[in-house]
Amino acid sequence: DAYDIAEHQRKVAEENRRTAETLSFLALGRSLGALALTQFRAGNQEIGDLLSYASYLYTERYHGDVYYPTIYQALSQSSQSRNEWSRHSDAVYNLEFLPKSDNQLISISSYGEIFYHEINGNQLKTTTLFKDKNYDFRDVYISPNNTVYVISRNGFLYIKNGKDVKLLEVPLVRPFKMQLCLDERYQLLIGENNMAKLDQTTNTIVATKDLNFKVVMTARLEHMPVLFDDKGRMHIVKDLNKIETKKIPVSGQVTAFATSNSSGLQAYGMKDGTIYLYDAKGNVRKLVGHRSRVSRIRINENRLFSSSYDGTINLWIANTEKVEPITLFSSNNWILYFNYDRSKNYLWLGDQKGNLSQVLISVPIMVDRIKHKLKRDFTQTEWNYYIGENIPYESFLSKKGKEAKR
Repeated sequence: DAYDIAEHQRKVAEENRRTAETLSFLALGRSLGALALTQFRAGNQEIGDLLSYASYLYTERYHGDVYYPTIYQALSQSSQSRNEWSRHSDAVYNLEFLPKSDNQLISISSYGEIFYHEINGNQLKTTTLFKDKNYDFRDVYISPNNTVYVISRNGFLYIKNGKDVKLLEVPLVRPFKMQLCLDERYQLLIGENNMAKLDQTTNTIVATKDLNFKVVMTARLEHMPVLFDDKGRMHIVKDLNKIETKKIPVSGQVTAFATSNSSGLQAYGMKDGTIYLYDAKGNVRKLVGHRSRVSRIRINENRLFSSSYDGTINLWIANTEKVEPITLFSSNNWILYFNYDRSKNYLWLGDQKGNLSQVLISVPIMVDRIKHKLKRDFTQTEWNYYIGENIPYESFLSKKGKEAKR
């Protein structure tokens, strides 16, 4: 009857109004992020902080994506969340967290240094585990029982189990990487032209294998080691005598590779700085942002992190229409390696000058920091100019810890 029709039309109109309101607030969130970045560039930190917080608030309130580039970048810049320590004498090639820890890590360098660190707030307490410039350490692995393995280019493996330390000579040509085998009792030690299988229960080499190709890079694929050669091929190591060879789907030299089982994404980082991103259906996108060699890639759900010799770490949001780089970190030094802690709140990186850096990447922690540093609210004039006269004024200072949620 007429009442039902009128009621249905009223509900449709209400739904349309809500949708339009949501879209306009999400657009406002994005434009406030862009305005915040403009204010930061002009040196206006205080108004920039207010704008970046407002940008987050309206996006979160209307269930938008807080990882949208302008919003995330504004939050990152506003929270100024970066620490740097000069520790090593030369290039940092790897750093790994101790199992079950977010504040204990080990870093290694090409100057024969193995350092243990504990982070407490902004303080990094460093202890030397080993130092001898005759070694050139390239990779570190820490087992679930806290045994530390570090491989050196001159053919030695450092093994530390509690107080027991030994240097094991390995029969390899310029070893530079370690990868767990499919059977995790064994570790694969990888050189340029051969590899060795280490039994981690006895810490002895149980087999070796010569390769008829030159290994330039290693990664993991479906829980197995994968070796990239200089002829455009990848070799999946199912066992020492069971290696599956495939042609790499991109042309050029691959210098970094990552895959995600949960999202189905695969990324190839190239010597020229390009990244090729494949989705689960095999569609490929070319990501342009780095100016030189991509040194490492990590994928976390739809977020891709990449480092490069151009001194930057970029974040790419894979499920956006146009995938553009968000620069999380920038320096004048080659970045050789980065990792995140177990909580994935912080990125840690090492560069070719021996520096270690920590970069905050967690949105909730960024927002909390910004909320606590806000010194004032928008004036009514600023509110009308940036937010809009038709949007009810609200105080951000009085809402600490209890922003309104819809």
